[in-house]
Amino acid sequence: MNLDLSIFHRFGFDYQPVGVKFDVFKPKQISQLDQKAAFCEMLKVAQEGRAFYAAKEDHECKAGLIPLGMSEPNPIFDSGQIGPKLGVYEDARANRKIYTDMYKLQKDTVKYVIFSSLDQLSYDPDLLIVTAKPHQAEIILRAMSYRTGNAWNAKGTTVVGCVYLYMYPYLTGELNLLVGGLHHGMKARQLYPEGWLFLSIPFQLLPEIVSNLKTMEWDLPQYSWGKERHIERMKEIAQELQKEM
Repeated sequence: MNLDLSIFHRFGFDYQPVGVKFDVFKPKQISQLDQKAAFCEMLKVAQEGRAFYAAKEDHECKAGLIPLGMSEPNPIFDSGQIGPKLGVYEDARANRKIYTDMYKLQKDTVKYVIFSSLDQLSYDPDLLIVTAKPHQAEIILRAMSYRTGNAWNAKGTTVVGCVYLYMYPYLTGELNLLVGGLHHGMKARQLYPEGWLFLSIPFQLLPEIVSNLKTMEWDLPQYSWGKERHIERMKEIAQELQKEM
């Protein structure tokens, strides 16, 4: 590893952050997943056990193979027939849109997806996925924009949430935020309690976030002052700046 991600241990997360890597070469030092799992479920498997890689045959949910470029066109999925049967979409036309708009890899450019929790991570990840409480997520999101002022995203669809957990941040280089309980597969599989936040951080942003986490103040005092003191302090700052101008 070239990246030092040890600063994330300071959060004391209930669920370990997970480093994800997409590769065309079979890993030599990491074992293959020893169970069938959905693409979205593999995050939870990594948090609970050892590092592993998943190949095509390890995917229990065939829809998860589509964004990875591991699946041939399938009219059952691509025409949008499943969503209406599940009550997720009104008709196939609505369901079909998620496939026409999908972020996905070119065929056969990835054959293995590697997962490792932070405490076992031995490679620079393409994505670091953090499962956080709101107050923890606020610190990370603030660290992302602390120096640049850039906005973060919360983008997703009801089904095939794995696209926005993995492929969207990987292909765009933008951090994405997902909320537990809003995505069909993860909710139906009861992987996490509702309300947990998933921050999917692409490799390009990790150095910036790590650097800012090391230098900025994490626990801002105004979050504990209460409304009146906060308003008062804002007025004081405005008056001080007005005098300087």
